[in-house]
Amino acid sequence: MAAVDSFQLLYRQIARTCNTYIDALAIVGAWYVTRKSICLVCDFYSLVRLHFIPRLVSRRDLLKHYGKWALVTGGADGIGKAYAEELASQGIDLILISHDRSKLEATATAITEMFNVETIIIEADFTRGREIYQPIREALKDKEIGILVNSMDVPFEQPQFFLNVSEDKLWDLINVNIAATNMMVHIVLPGMVQRKKGAIVNISSGSCCKPTPQMTAYSSTKTYLDHFSRALHCEYASKGIFVQSLLPFYITTNTATHSDGLLVYSWLAPSANVYARHAISTLGISTRTPGYWMHSIQFLFAQYMPEWLWVSGATLMNNRLRRQTAHKS
Repeated sequence: MAAVDSFQLLYRQIARTCNTYIDALAIVGAWYVTRKSICLVCDFYSLVRLHFIPRLVSRRDLLKHYGKWALVTGGADGIGKAYAEELASQGIDLILISHDRSKLEATATAITEMFNVETIIIEADFTRGREIYQPIREALKDKEIGILVNSMDVPFEQPQFFLNVSEDKLWDLINVNIAATNMMVHIVLPGMVQRKKGAIVNISSGSCCKPTPQMTAYSSTKTYLDHFSRALHCEYASKGIFVQSLLPFYITTNTATHSDGLLVYSWLAPSANVYARHAISTLGISTRTPGYWMHSIQFLFAQYMPEWLWVSGATLMNNRLRRQTAHKS
């Protein structure tokens, strides 16, 4: 009987201890679910605030807030050109920088005729490194730049393992995707600080949200731009400078196109013009945004997705794209 009583006593003690642990785990679980629910609600509110509410009210007067001149690097085509057109539609004069003079002249002429603004072009090849910046500095000496848009980019052409990327391509990635943004900010920012107003938009990429195999060098440069932008805003927000990191995913030009071997539709991957129209409405509101409502939803999914799942999906997709590229060649 003594043994039975001892066993029952031990059982009751273990049961009480287990109940205590279960209660503790329940509290932790409830806290976790509550926290995630609050985060989702906040993310949903942010999505509505960024991409839908601004379309219901009059758009922000960028000319009044930031000044007469905007400088757009990579402004001869793609997102840079589309963003420049959106700025010009608000009466802002433009300075466009690119390495292709014929495209620059054509873009500048078209924008001047369409929006009746002044446009200045500067031909510069950012892959050449440090030597190009003194002429740019001289050309901008008397201009009060209110908005700087850094959209120059060495594009991601196809998935590659890191050792298959040439040394020349690696230096181009460093000089264009990283160094050029730093130097352009270093040239323009002092005037903004002196006037106590200005906006800097650095175009990164949605690929920076998690490690992306076979895009190692490219996505890493975009991650740098994202962190650089966020840190720069922390340093200079108190001086009246707004710094934004844009994180776009796929951008296309057709209603449905095979982009890098993948079928991508316009509601998922907008044209550069549609993207720029959405992105510019977030300027002055969000310091870090994909810029387009569907891209924001993609970015939310990517943030909540486990890293191993993102890496697995990216590996499968990039393996497929590499095989398709090899087959075509």
